[in-house]
Amino acid sequence: MSKSFEAVIYDMDGVLMDSEPLWRTAEIKVFGSVGLRLTQQDCMQTTGMRFDEVVEHWWRKHPWQDKAKQQIHDEVLDEMETAIHQQVVAMKGVTTSLELFKSKGMRLALASSSAMRLIKATVKKLKIEHYFELLVSAEHERYGKPHPAVFLRTAETLNISPANCLVIEDSLAGVLAAKAAKMTCVAIPATEDYNNPRFAIADWKLKSLDEVGVVMGE
Repeated sequence: MSKSFEAVIYDMDGVLMDSEPLWRTAEIKVFGSVGLRLTQQDCMQTTGMRFDEVVEHWWRKHPWQDKAKQQIHDEVLDEMETAIHQQVVAMKGVTTSLELFKSKGMRLALASSSAMRLIKATVKKLKIEHYFELLVSAEHERYGKPHPAVFLRTAETLNISPANCLVIEDSLAGVLAAKAAKMTCVAIPATEDYNNPRFAIADWKLKSLDEVGVVMGE
């Protein structure tokens, strides 16, 4: 299967960095400022979703009055950008996997539900921006993941057939998006979600990026 891959498309949150705990901390703090008391488990329900859709999700369930939805959105992104600069480190196997795919002549792209300012902050912080020829955010797509729009746009921009793209994802929403785009998908779920049977739709399920060699037949 690996011979047909022309590009590898990385998700960001949960794949390149362990940012999901940072998102949960930021969400609990900012939503709490309008009286919405989210738990860690509440926040995990929206993992992989574009953040404006997360805001809309919670507003429909528990409407608030003190701040506009856009203000909540922007405050959480501000918290995340600060956290990225101060706390983020690369997930296990990030550089090894990038070097492996690069050595195979693969084109590398990053396609994330996160805002472009967070994508740029992350690749700069991790010192991996030079690996990627393309950074794509779903922030301006009509729909975020699990809709396949961000992956289809990435393939279109690369001028590569979706069938020749390999996606690396951690969330179920991301895996669903990749498969809906007709792409091959590697899932690297969070430890607490690893045994979720719904990840069976992925073509491979790994425990870390250190294991991606099996995808390449190594």
